[in-house]
Amino acid sequence: MPSMKTNLVIALAVGALISALLLAIEPLTDFAYLSLEWPGITAAYFFWGAIGGPTFLGIAMSWLVNALIYGLGAFVILNVIKVLREA
Repeated sequence: MPSMKTNLVIALAVGALISALLLAIEPLTDFAYLSLEWPGITAAYFFWGAIGGPTFLGIAMSWLVNALIYGLGAFVILNVIKVLREA
């Protein structure tokens, strides 16, 4: 059984991959999956409105927030699987 730290690393990697995939397929799908990116886009919008920084920082913040959100979901799923295996 993987430890809690291992599950966290795996979950963050999965979240980062999902977030990167969503950013990469945006122009190819004509922004069809934009609704899956709302947490990151909202954070980037507030950051950009408050700070007025470059667009690159907004995209980076969007990717990071989405990676954390999807990583949290993957972490929960991994821990549920771990508990079900032990039972």
